[in-house]
Amino acid sequence: MREICGNIMLPDEKAMKECRRRWDSIAKPLHSLGKLEDLIVKIAGITGDCNLDLSKKALVCMCADNGVVKEGISQSGQDVTAIVSENLLTGKATSSVMCRHLNVDLFAVDVGIACETRLIQKKTAYGTKNMVKEPAMTREETLSAVNAGISMAYELKKKGYQIIATGEMGIGNTTTSSAVASVLLNRSVSEMTGRGAGLSSQGLSRKIRVIEQAVNLHNPDPQDPVDVLSKVGGFDLAALFGLFLGGAAAKIPIVMDGFISGTAALAAVTICPDAVHYILPSHRSKEPAAKILLDALGLETCLDCSMSLGEGTGALALYPLLDLALAVYHGMSTFEEIDVEQYVPLV
Repeated sequence: MREICGNIMLPDEKAMKECRRRWDSIAKPLHSLGKLEDLIVKIAGITGDCNLDLSKKALVCMCADNGVVKEGISQSGQDVTAIVSENLLTGKATSSVMCRHLNVDLFAVDVGIACETRLIQKKTAYGTKNMVKEPAMTREETLSAVNAGISMAYELKKKGYQIIATGEMGIGNTTTSSAVASVLLNRSVSEMTGRGAGLSSQGLSRKIRVIEQAVNLHNPDPQDPVDVLSKVGGFDLAALFGLFLGGAAAKIPIVMDGFISGTAALAAVTICPDAVHYILPSHRSKEPAAKILLDALGLETCLDCSMSLGEGTGALALYPLLDLALAVYHGMSTFEEIDVEQYVPLV
């Protein structure tokens, strides 16, 4: 872990300045594309190149089961994880349809589903333990899942992918995410817990009690994200945690989806603060803790669509906006080319 964090450097300031200079030279009001311009500048800093190309895009969907489902904290049974994960392969899942439309390559990874699957195999175990009874994972299992995420970032970088969106599939993972986020941010469980895929008020109350019970039982160390993940997290969260770290080390932008991948991003930034420079926020999830997470990371989203589906769908929704921004960035005339006096910042 120390080695991967040591490979994460600050973004390239020169590339960012050149990118901003290009934006300011384009024949339009200064910074009139707002956050879209800022994201392109950030990507220039990540890649070290202001001549950006994001034509080869990926979605990595980490899939795993969570033993805490036995406590009745989800509307669906554990078997749904495997069913939806299979749909990712056959093109029937929501994110599959979006990827096909956007010409994005989808990589569905089994990091801990409770049965055999046809997904990319980086499985550490057949689901986590029930965190109400015992730690969800051993530290060794957690690090194995983290390394699976790191390796995916480097593998896709080697294959020429220029940007990676994060996704996940695992019944019960809003429960584990709420547990991890509440510990890392020292916030109450009730404040960090939402209805997930659609719990009733009674179900939400049960979910909060279960998380509180697990956190109180294991007393995870908020200064040690690996300890937190191992005790009250999941294989999917640990793998996403690794993906954020690996992306930062490999200098490839990683698009954060919603609450679940945001929790993994928070864990990554907790252990390596400079990793935040390589994270692109996409949308603000409907989960009540979404804004708290974003504020903690110091990130602002472009989209607020009240989404809560997962699978990386919110992260995918950012891709067309980035394409539109790059079309302007590369294709629009400059003030000099059309012989118009350039805008200057107003005091």
